[in-house]
Amino acid sequence: MIVEDQESVTSMLMNPATYGGNDAVEAIETHISRIFLVGRRAFKMKRAVKLPYVDFSTAALRLAACEKEVELNSKTAPGLYLGVRRITRQAGDGLALNGAGELVDAVIEMVRFDQSKLLDRMAVGGDLTPALMTAVARMIVQYHRGVPQIHDGSGSSNLADVLDINEAGFATSRVFEQAEIKTLTESFRTALERHSGLLDRREAAGKIRRCHGDLHLRNICLMDGEPRLFDCVEFNDQIASTDVLYDLAFLLMDLW
Repeated sequence: MIVEDQESVTSMLMNPATYGGNDAVEAIETHISRIFLVGRRAFKMKRAVKLPYVDFSTAALRLAACEKEVELNSKTAPGLYLGVRRITRQAGDGLALNGAGELVDAVIEMVRFDQSKLLDRMAVGGDLTPALMTAVARMIVQYHRGVPQIHDGSGSSNLADVLDINEAGFATSRVFEQAEIKTLTESFRTALERHSGLLDRREAAGKIRRCHGDLHLRNICLMDGEPRLFDCVEFNDQIASTDVLYDLAFLLMDLW
């Protein structure tokens, strides 16, 4: 649910003068973000939403989320994230990037990369070679080995928490009918019960970690010829703290 009008901020970010030039600004929108592409830069804004799994309802929360996104993703995509820029209110009710006035919103400044180097685009073009995917696999293994283990409960309870979040998300979605949601939820929980012992053993073995959380092809790009993970889940540690195989499943579904 959108809880705050960001039209004035969006208008400012769509204005080429904001960036000190005349380059046209292109906007890309997702359910929780807007990305503004201009010249060799990209500026990512959190949409003012409050959902069961994410709360960007205030400027302070959005600023904190931007800062955390830069912190987490700079480790897996060095050189892509340039920092957080505050959007502030100026005298006369105008807005400015990195001004000294009241905080209104925040954006992440990033290097703009060639969209054709996103792995989902490369998959469509048949460009995911065995050598590239081997490099991706090795990068993900190294990443999972480097993130902290989580021991806040059993493996089955961890996945049960994920199912709770999914069910709450389904309840706010218009994609599925209620009967379909009920069937899906029951199927998920039946499978969870069947595999609970295995999940608990994996937790004991250290397989639950602070993962990426959204590891699909569109969140991997090539930079300087090397695969880079970006856009991990920064807004909900519970979603991202999961079994490494659950994390990997996002990518495997895309490749199926």
